[in-house]
This record gives sequence, structure tokens and C-alpha cells, in this order.
Amino acid sequence: MRFATYEHRDQHHVAVVTEDGTLRPLPGVHSLTGLLAEGGGLPHLLDAGTGALDTPAGPHVSEVRLLPPLQPPTVRDFVTFEEHVEGVRRSVDGAAGVPERWYAAPTFYFTNPYAVYGPHDDIPVPPGSSLFDFELEVAAVIGREGRDLTPEQARDHIVGYTIFNDWTARDLQSAEMRVGLGPCKGKDTATTLGPCLVTADELEKYRDADGFLRLALTAEVNGEVVGKDLLSNMSWTFEEMVAYASRGTVVRPGDVLGSGTCGNGGCLAELWGVRGRQDPAPLKPGDTVTLTVEGIGSVSNTVVPGSDPLPVPVARRRPRERP
Repeated sequence: MRFATYEHRDQHHVAVVTEDGTLRPLPGVHSLTGLLAEGGGLPHLLDAGTGALDTPAGPHVSEVRLLPPLQPPTVRDFVTFEEHVEGVRRSVDGAAGVPERWYAAPTFYFTNPYAVYGPHDDIPVPPGSSLFDFELEVAAVIGREGRDLTPEQARDHIVGYTIFNDWTARDLQSAEMRVGLGPCKGKDTATTLGPCLVTADELEKYRDADGFLRLALTAEVNGEVVGKDLLSNMSWTFEEMVAYASRGTVVRPGDVLGSGTCGNGGCLAELWGVRGRQDPAPLKPGDTVTLTVEGIGSVSNTVVPGSDPLPVPVARRRPRERP
């Protein structure tokens, strides 16, 4: 089943998307996050969707503004594609290969859940950035609370999947990470989710013998294909990622876990590293990025000017007085 959140006549609705694109609203449901929070995981969501199929048809998807499928309480973004790490390292500091530590665990960072955009929304350039980039990913969405899960247990906690575009200001990111902490404003402005949440059962037919989802991924800029990959080139499964995320803590309904950027042109920075030059050029206002994932759909966002940067005060070199 496919679930979408949309705006129509100034009202927000959650609906099942039928094969012909007709929306079947869920009575009394105004938030997919809220529905997931009721508990019950995938069976509860499928029951709600089945009930909606008996309700009067709503508008067609072409007649509404699609919103992010859900507003996640947390967003973790992993980095699970070896080829992406190789290319971006070359682009950033000319280093070759992948750090050995990368292979030890599926690393992630927390990004901004308040900066989530819909599948066709305009995306502002982060203030002060001149090296704007996209990142093609797929995200798993949690449907049941869990703690210290095994990968086998984690499968029952994944309710579905959606497309994830981790927009990145490469120049801001590069400067920030020299501090040794992690990305800050380089990753803080926008994340696209959409066009819908596809329930986990729908994608089981794509699962290979090793547990990976073999989905074709395509990235286009202004109608030109710049990247193609398979989601099954991840080095960890989503179940392993969810299990690691739950280690010593909880994952809760609505939490979003991004796969990390795919390889072979899943972002511009990787191509810059491989080619030794900024080709294609960094994104600028007017550019449209379209990401397509087999079995899920497409998101297409146009870059627009962002706000002018305000001055940032530098740190004061204070005398180190003691009480």
C-alpha cells in the first residue's frame, strides 16, 4: 500500500494512493506520524488503509500539493555506500580509498526534522553557500517502538520506505567538519521526503538472497541523468541499520533512517572527486533535481534563492579566569 499526505483546499489529509493515482482519505486521520504513534506497526497501518478503500474517492494526486508523507520526530542519516565514500573523500581532500573504521559499524548522524520538504517543493540555497548539492537516498520508516533489537527483530519494526534527498551545502559542510564534530549548517536547511510511504510488504519482491532491496536508483539534473545505482549496493541492510540505531536506546514510530547516498553519481560531490573537476556544476537557482527509485516513485524539486546570510560572530579569545 502507498500512503500520501497532501494539501487540498487549505486542508491537510492522509490518504491511500490507488494504482490510478486516486487518493482515498483516511477518515479522522490528519497525520501519518500520529497514526503510526498509535502502535501496531505495519498491520495497524494496513488495516487503516484497507478501511480507507471503502470511503468516497478524493482528488487525483495531480490535483493536490503533496506534502512530506510524515513529519518525523527524528531523522538519522547513515552512510552505507562504499562507492560514495570513495568519491566524496577524493573530492574533499584528495584522499584515496575508504577509512578502515567505516567498515566497523553503520555510521550515522542526526539531521534536522524541522527542515523536511515535500516531493515537489522549492528548495532554498542555504545562506552563504555556493557549492549546493543533492544526495539520492532511500529511507526506512519505523512503525513500532523497539530497543536493543537484533536485525531479525528489526524487520518487524520497519513499516515502509520513502525517497530521501539529503540536500547539502558542500562548502559549509567541509569547513564545519574540520572541527572534528560533524555536519552542522551544511546539512541543516532541507531534506526532501516523498512522494509517498510505500509499505514494507510492497517491496519484499525486490529483496535479494542477502536481504538487500534491489531497487534501481536514478538522479537527474535539469532532465539529464547524472547518476544510476542499485540500492542493493549498500554495505548494511536496513534491518542492520535499525538494530544499530536501537542499540542502548529506542527507535520510535515515525523515526526516519536514511540509507546514505548511493554511488555512481548519487551526488555531485562524488562525481567531482572521480572527475577531478566540478562537473556537473554545483546547483544554482533554477536547477531542478529529480530522483527516481524503483517501486517507490519520483521526487522533483527546483532550487530557489535562499535568504542572505547574516554575519556570524567569531569566537572570543577569552582570558581563562578561575573562581
